[in-house]
Amino acid sequence: MAQVFIPPALRSLVDGRETVEAEGANVKQIVDDLNDRFPGLKEHLCDGNELRSGLSVAVGNAVSSLGLLQSISADDEIHFLPSIGGG
Repeated sequence: MAQVFIPPALRSLVDGRETVEAEGANVKQIVDDLNDRFPGLKEHLCDGNELRSGLSVAVGNAVSSLGLLQSISADDEIHFLPSIGGG
């Protein structure tokens, strides 16, 4: 199963855990699996069929430009991160 790192602001929704395991072939399926076990988590991560504005997902050691469509391997680490802009 993939290892999902939960942002500090959302840990109260997952019983205070820093990481949880989840199943899925892509980020959307991972989020759906998490939401089945931790109702309400998805609304904090997604807006409809996309990641919330200002949120990015990193799979392994790379930030994904595919968002919820990013493929996942069973041994991947997944991080939900605030997007960082600059100028």
